[in-house]
Amino acid sequence: MLVLPAELTRLQATACLQMLVQGLRTETGTAVLVDAAALGRFDSAALAVLLELRRESRAVGKTVAIRSMPDRLRDLASLYGVAELLPAG
Repeated sequence: MLVLPAELTRLQATACLQMLVQGLRTETGTAVLVDAAALGRFDSAALAVLLELRRESRAVGKTVAIRSMPDRLRDLASLYGVAELLPAG
């Protein structure tokens, strides 16, 4: 399981994505679960990171699901029309 940090804004986005992609490479199954329970402070960069992680995972034949996505982030994903790309896990 991959874990999002407590804070994920544009300032942390690049480093967080690098960490998640590295973790993605070590996941043995085809379904990757991302735990967002700790995520408390974020902006739209969090969505960008999750969407890029989804793209990276699809490139290697894996799927991504998000566990414990904060309601505000789910609302933001709906507003941008990408909620269906980030299924709950």
